[in-house]
Amino acid sequence: MLNRLLSGDYPRSKVLAVILVAVFLGLAFAPFLFPGVKALSVAAKVLIFVVLVASFDLLLGYTGIVSFAHTMFFGIGAYGIAVATTRMGPTWSALAVGVGGALLLSLLLSLAVGLFSLRVRAIFFAMITLAVAAAFQTLASQLSDITGGEDGLSFKVPEILSPSFEPFEEPFLGVSLDGRLLCYYLLFVTAVVLVLALLRIVNSPFGRVLQAIRENEFRAEAIGYRVVVYRTTSSVLSALFATLAGAMLALWLRYNGPDTSLSFEIMMDCLLIVVIGGMGTIYGSAIGAVLFVVAQSYLQDLLRLGHEATAGLPWVSALLSPDRWLLWLGVLFVLSVYYFPTGVVGRLRAAAAHRPA
Repeated sequence: MLNRLLSGDYPRSKVLAVILVAVFLGLAFAPFLFPGVKALSVAAKVLIFVVLVASFDLLLGYTGIVSFAHTMFFGIGAYGIAVATTRMGPTWSALAVGVGGALLLSLLLSLAVGLFSLRVRAIFFAMITLAVAAAFQTLASQLSDITGGEDGLSFKVPEILSPSFEPFEEPFLGVSLDGRLLCYYLLFVTAVVLVLALLRIVNSPFGRVLQAIRENEFRAEAIGYRVVVYRTTSSVLSALFATLAGAMLALWLRYNGPDTSLSFEIMMDCLLIVVIGGMGTIYGSAIGAVLFVVAQSYLQDLLRLGHEATAGLPWVSALLSPDRWLLWLGVLFVLSVYYFPTGVVGRLRAAAAHRPA
């Protein structure tokens, strides 16, 4: 059963297995282990980024394609939900139409970008996707009648997913059982299903061909594989999963705007998370997302405590100022790359492989 769920892709490291189980259980019981609005929002953001980064890793880590248009598809998913619910009301049919329309648009755009651009060299493809993403972000900002422009769109979700929905008056284990909690578990189940689907894809014969193309595309072409077809298919699949991640974001925030889902900062976050977790590993996406999002969310709070504790040491206190959290986040990233050049997953698997039996 477990072998089929994981598609035969076991952690191959006891330490990694323990970490993955801890991450899974932590996210599964996050509302009860870490009560509070901020903690729940951080856990939901982790779930969204796990799917987004895993879909990007399918493109970068498994196929060897560098694309800067990934957040465009992320934004399409978010806007699909936002526009549909704004026009049709907070109904399940509106959500279905929004997701379906966003997936169709992402399919057509990714197919067009893949077929017309993947024949060029890697650096030129990266530049083309960067230009396409920038153009789409500008377009989303200008079409204010549809997208809300720079202000974005605020919308309502079905009542069962709204915070006002409280089927039980008494809290359970100190946590109110409301629509917000149901929405979180909807995201959790969706994220688990999508990650398992990605595991199935990368461990299938199709996934093996993608890895062969990544290692040597000329050899893959020579033995009969149509590289452009496989790369385009990978690009389309990656875009569709990113679109679903965007829909998850919109469903949780009940708002979407250009800076929320289309900003280049999100693209850079995806790159950082892939490098931290380990390229070419779906598990690395989960671990990297947890480390990055938690550090990004709580680093300022930790620095504030350090700043107050070292008030008597002006130089140290100045360095630990909460305003310098980006500096320390950069330092943590440099250290992670230095000590984990193949990512956390790669390092743990290599250590397990060299450990004597």
